[in-house]
Amino acid sequence: MWTISQVPEDSTRPLNPGQAVVPRPGQHRRPMTATKTEKDKASKRKKVLLTILTVVVLLGILATAVFFVKKLIDSKYFFCKRAFKFIPLGKACDGVQDCTGGEDELTCVSSFKVNTTFPVRLTSSRFVLQVYSAGAGWRSVCSDDWTQQHTQTACKQLGYTNNPKSTNVPVNNLMSSMKNGRFTAVRPWTTTTPLHQATIDRNTCRSGAVVSLSCSDCGSVGTQDRIVGGTDAFIEDWPWQVSLQQGGQHTCGGALLTPSWVLTAAHCFTGSKKELTGWRVVSGRTYMGTLGGSFVDRIILNGDYDSARNDYDIAMMRLSSPISVGEARKPVCLPPKSFGLSAGTVMAVTGWGYLEENGKVSPSLQKASIPLIDQAKCSSPTVYGSAITQRMICAGFLEGKVDACQGDSGGPLVYFTSSKWHLVGVVSWGVGCARERRPGVYCNVEEMLNWIHTVMEKNS
Repeated sequence: MWTISQVPEDSTRPLNPGQAVVPRPGQHRRPMTATKTEKDKASKRKKVLLTILTVVVLLGILATAVFFVKKLIDSKYFFCKRAFKFIPLGKACDGVQDCTGGEDELTCVSSFKVNTTFPVRLTSSRFVLQVYSAGAGWRSVCSDDWTQQHTQTACKQLGYTNNPKSTNVPVNNLMSSMKNGRFTAVRPWTTTTPLHQATIDRNTCRSGAVVSLSCSDCGSVGTQDRIVGGTDAFIEDWPWQVSLQQGGQHTCGGALLTPSWVLTAAHCFTGSKKELTGWRVVSGRTYMGTLGGSFVDRIILNGDYDSARNDYDIAMMRLSSPISVGEARKPVCLPPKSFGLSAGTVMAVTGWGYLEENGKVSPSLQKASIPLIDQAKCSSPTVYGSAITQRMICAGFLEGKVDACQGDSGGPLVYFTSSKWHLVGVVSWGVGCARERRPGVYCNVEEMLNWIHTVMEKNS
């Protein structure tokens, strides 16, 4: 017989009880999160880039501010490194030692007065080579036994040398004063001896010709007027033109004579402008700029410079390191002695000076074509009278209109011949700008050749 058995109560115990599980802190299952979208990632990248850009801009602003603050300080003060103090710029190079150890009197403009004759020169429009000795004077060098090595030696003595060349000029083709002049010729085995020590005098040239030199590619430009009344110019056409800047301000112009030497006017360094470290030479630019530029380690004024009369108004600056010669930077040629330019000869003057009297400096290089004025006319009572000396030449128009002006000082006046530009004058002074019967006055470079060559030789 079937009987109904009692069903046990449900048990809460597991069928297979094991060790009890005790929950531990931190062992919770992580909640599931949605995967980041590309839009979120892009937004994050933008925030990072924006942060970086902001930092770069702020650093740029800070660097620019520091740069201009330094320029402002340098334009007004000289820093004494040993004493770690500033003194007014006007106290530097004033003959009084204001810094410990006289730092403020060490890097200053100097002057040099020449009392000797530089023994090698080129003369006349034929660029005839001559040598000098105290006893015999100047003698033209015969082409007898002349070699390429002699050419290199002579050009090295004259300064800037690059691919020097020599040609022969028949004595019969020389001007009358040179046809009957004294001659000399090189001795054998003297190719590296300074030329004035390597010659022996002769009454005539055995070859019937003398040596003419071309020492470099100076004064040559590629294919080819404000100043007052001028026109825009490009530095590639006037690559010797430089801007002389003190404390970041254009002060004067200048002309490259060699990769290391600049010729300019002595009056550019008056007053508080005698300390070297504040000067920079900016080259290779059509448009005026103040960034960069070459440092200067020597500024030498002509020892005969007379500030009252502007006589012997010439100076040379030596760059701390040579510039790289190229299309926009190239030396101008020095003229030969007895160049023989006549009144009316058209020349060119360049610079960033004022576009009008009492005006402003031009932002771009300017050029003007102006004629040479007869010396007698310029020194007449109705023009400049006795103010004109042998060391000066005048160029421009007596009726005015075209002239150099403030800011052009020290810049080049050049003349083109024999496929090269030659430095005839250095912008010196004048009364006003482009006034009637008040043309521009320039230092006569031809009269300064002896001084120029001597300075380069003694400071090479």
